[in-house]
Amino acid sequence: MSSLSTFSSKSNAKPPQKGSFPLDHEGECKDFMIKYMQCLRLNKKDTALCRKETKDYLNCRMDKNLMLKEDWKKLGFTEEDIDTKSKT
Repeated sequence: MSSLSTFSSKSNAKPPQKGSFPLDHEGECKDFMIKYMQCLRLNKKDTALCRKETKDYLNCRMDKNLMLKEDWKKLGFTEEDIDTKSKT
């Protein structure tokens, strides 16, 4: 047990800037998460190629109150991302 406390005291982890990010215990957004993870895997973790999947996943989380509703621009989406992907 002492090794655990030693490890955690040396951690440089920072809390999220936007506060807590509750886990999706009920799996309400699991399908979107799986699509996002598959996209990352297929694109060798290039998040720029998974913008639609990212937006879909975050939109699900906001709709299910798993995160606060936030302006898309504050989440890193451009006007073009918002216009083209909100129609899907």
